[in-house]
Amino acid sequence: MKLRLVTILYSTLLLLTACADRAVDRTTEVDETTADSTEVGEWITLFDGSSTDGWRGYKSDVLPPGWVARDGMLLFDTEVQLEQDYTGGRDVVYGAREFDNFELELDWKIPPGGNSGILYHAKEEGYDSPTVMAPEYQLIDDEGYAEIHDLTAYNSQFGAEHPEQLQDWQMTGADYAMHTADPTKKKLNPPGEWNSSRIVFTPERVEYWLNGELLLSFVPWSEDWEEKRNSGKWKDAPDYGKYRSGYIVLQDHGSPLWFRNIRIREL
Repeated sequence: MKLRLVTILYSTLLLLTACADRAVDRTTEVDETTADSTEVGEWITLFDGSSTDGWRGYKSDVLPPGWVARDGMLLFDTEVQLEQDYTGGRDVVYGAREFDNFELELDWKIPPGGNSGILYHAKEEGYDSPTVMAPEYQLIDDEGYAEIHDLTAYNSQFGAEHPEQLQDWQMTGADYAMHTADPTKKKLNPPGEWNSSRIVFTPERVEYWLNGELLLSFVPWSEDWEEKRNSGKWKDAPDYGKYRSGYIVLQDHGSPLWFRNIRIREL
């Protein structure tokens, strides 16, 4: 009887020890997961709804006339812009710091016929405009832009079959003149309504999102990427996309613009 009791106690002890070992293993796994997740930086607010701190014009120390913080938005007021003389760049830069690998989120809206863009990895020294080197997440009125603006001459130089129409590489969510957005995934709200965009950039994969849907992804500096850059609009722009860090830029194309909830985190 005593022998059976000792055997039972010994077996129970082995079972408890094994369970404890497995519990330690699971704890280690959780710790490793937590450690990995800390590699993602904390969210950094680029616009708090009231202050334009950190923002300035491209190659300028001040904001261009028309760019103001109002009603929780960073907006471009064309009436203000037309009333003042300004010689600097009209695109606005978050100039407090540069970013390399990141996740960027913001809300935006444009008017009918509106046009803008979100550029990243922008540099200033030696350039007149960020568009010649910085990749761009396109923002535009897909349906109405071509009805208001004559695109024929511009698009003809690229051999467009219907140059009078907005091309797929020019539409909202495109990696401008490089990668096109998946039209089956695009849920674009009309002009005057808010949209939410997200850009995820790492050397292994870049993602462009719109209103919760992944529109496109690509591998920067890959063979496919190089082929696209050297055969289209950027074939005569040797610095396009070459930088691995730089400024975040919001583009002005002359139409009213509204942005809010602008934030970024490092990856």
